[in-house]
Amino acid sequence: MARYTGPVCRLCRREGMKLFLKGEKCLTKCTFERRSSPPGMHQQRRRKVSDFALQLREKQKARRIYGVLERQMKNTFEQAAEIKGATGEVMLQNLERRLDNTVYRSGFGKSRSQARQLVAHAHIKVNGKITKTPSYQVKAGDLITVRESSRDSNYFKEMLAWAKTQTRPGWLETDPENFSAKVLSVPTRDQIEAQVNTQLIVEHYSR
Repeated sequence: MARYTGPVCRLCRREGMKLFLKGEKCLTKCTFERRSSPPGMHQQRRRKVSDFALQLREKQKARRIYGVLERQMKNTFEQAAEIKGATGEVMLQNLERRLDNTVYRSGFGKSRSQARQLVAHAHIKVNGKITKTPSYQVKAGDLITVRESSRDSNYFKEMLAWAKTQTRPGWLETDPENFSAKVLSVPTRDQIEAQVNTQLIVEHYSR
C-alpha cells in the first residue's frame, strides 16, 4: 500500500481525535475543531460497533500517528512479540524510538512527516554518522544532531525558536542551541504521548 497523500484532517475526523499531523497548523487552523464528524456520506448512521472494528480503529490510529505503513506496523508488532515483556508496551516503545519520531520529539520538526523528510534528505546524524532511514531505532546513549552544513539554512534558523518552546519527554535531553538531542533511556509508557489502547492492537494482530 502506498503512503497516504490526501488531506490529513480527514484522518483526524475518521479517528475522532486530533492526531497533530500538520504540526503548527493543528494549533492555529484545525479543521477538526470546526467539523469533527467522520468523513463520508453515511457518517450519521448509527450501528453497533464490533470488537474487530474497535481493534482495527485503534491499530489504524497508531499507524496514522506515527506515519507507518501496514507492513511496518505488523513487523513492529512481530518484533515486539519476540521480546520479553508486555507486547503492546514494547511495540509502542519501538514506534516511539523511530528516528523520525525522535527528531520530532526533540523539536527539530513540527510534525512527524516533516521530521521524516529531514531524515530522508540527510540532514540528521546519529552518533556523528548521517542516517537516512526514518525507521532507524535509537537506543540509550545515542546522540542525534543536525548536520553542520544544514544548520545555516533558513529552515533550521526558524526551527531553533520553535525547538526552544517545545516540551521534551523525559527520555530525551535536548540542546536546541547546538542542534542536538541525547537519548537518555528507553521511553516508558507515561512518557509516550500517543493516546492508543495497545491491548486492542495486540488483540487485532493475534486473531
